[in-house]
Amino acid sequence: MRLPKPIRALRVPIGSSLVVLCSLAQTTQPTNFGGGGGGPSDPGVQTANRGTGAALVTPANDPGGYVAFFQDGLARFQAVDNVAGNGLGPRFNSNSCVSCHAQPAAGGTGPAVNPQFQFVTKGVAPRDKVPDFITANGPTREARFPFFITPGRGGFGFGGFAPQSVNGGVEPLFTVTGRPDAGTCRLQQPDFDGAERANNIIFRIPTPVFGAGLIENLDDSTLLKNQAKNLQNNFGIGGDFNNNGNDGTISRFGWKAQNKSLHIFSGEAYNVEMGVTNLLFTQDRPTPEEEQALGLPANCLNLGGNGYPEDASNPASTPNPKVMDDASAFGNFMRLLAPPHTGPVVLNGQPVSSTSIANGSQLFSAIGCAVCHNPSPGTTQASNLVSSLGNVPVNAFSDVEIHHMGTGLADNVSQGSAGGDEFRTAPLWGLGQRIFLLHDGRTTDLVKAIQAHASQGSEANQVGQNFDNLNNQQEQDLLNFLRSL
Repeated sequence: MRLPKPIRALRVPIGSSLVVLCSLAQTTQPTNFGGGGGGPSDPGVQTANRGTGAALVTPANDPGGYVAFFQDGLARFQAVDNVAGNGLGPRFNSNSCVSCHAQPAAGGTGPAVNPQFQFVTKGVAPRDKVPDFITANGPTREARFPFFITPGRGGFGFGGFAPQSVNGGVEPLFTVTGRPDAGTCRLQQPDFDGAERANNIIFRIPTPVFGAGLIENLDDSTLLKNQAKNLQNNFGIGGDFNNNGNDGTISRFGWKAQNKSLHIFSGEAYNVEMGVTNLLFTQDRPTPEEEQALGLPANCLNLGGNGYPEDASNPASTPNPKVMDDASAFGNFMRLLAPPHTGPVVLNGQPVSSTSIANGSQLFSAIGCAVCHNPSPGTTQASNLVSSLGNVPVNAFSDVEIHHMGTGLADNVSQGSAGGDEFRTAPLWGLGQRIFLLHDGRTTDLVKAIQAHASQGSEANQVGQNFDNLNNQQEQDLLNFLRSL
């Protein structure tokens, strides 16, 4: 095998920063989204039930009553938002958390059938156009313009971009224009066609949140000690942390580890992805361009008529979980969502031997993958919520650090201290049942995803070369191991 030329970051169809919250979508798993033909091939998405989507806590071991909070959060995570009910819009990427986080269960990543593709025909966004990068069986996506646009002829349309005018904010795909619950609000979609012509658009896909409560409960000292150990390598790999701008501690959620906690992660996504104001993000969000000008028009504000924030606490509600606002409930659901389980692998209709998977595990470490994708960065601190969150190993296959991934994966968007080519080491637990790979969903094939790690300036170049030097059987063993996770 030879590594291909690096994939250019802005021109290929590449696919939510943290799209955490995005109607219950079809989650049927395809038989094989992987490779085929001669030589090593990706076994593809594994369809056997691995028990994914369960709660960390059970009624038998729940003196605090947290199972009820998990179930309540799950119900809200699956609910479909409307303008008058929950405050959907004025601009949004989806109308339900689970529409983006459905594969292979609620809390996962994008499903095989993209619900965004049907938003126009089903009246979710009746006056809008489906962007050409949103397809029926492609990844659910969030779009960003790395640089601010400049007007076209006559001051209308997309003329280009100025490299010194850094943008990088989310450009919501849809508007509430034309919905019966949107009143007289009229908004235009961002000029996605023009952005593509100007090579000024990048994408992100949803990150799965299984086991996120364990990652949240790793103390900084554990992560820092693990970092020091990781730096003692011969593969040219560095790594750093993204730190919260308020208290300076390590942030850890999102493609660039830009969010400190699951609560903040939830509140930001509720506002950015669904347009719902909440106790953490209390104003309706314009596009980045509108934010630089006059903001949203008055007839697009307070569309639900109840004031702000649209998502608030419910002090008169019962039982206890109903008192919380949605963003808090989402956070609890994710916090109590169990990590994914490993499982057997089927390749071309035949079970893969345990020997092959074990060999692949050894090769994963030997060629350097585990320097970033640590089988575990450490053990959680004691938990004041549920015992199952405390003092347990986090088998996430991630160091929670950000790394330079080179020109081939760069999206030219900075978040916190993470620069344009830096990304958090994506946790690999649950990889066996993911369809779309890398931060932008550009491929469904593990081989191509591994190859894309190698490009100018990437910390993974030596590891990529080591993978290239494996023989066919060794490569197949490594791929089999990855799909067992």
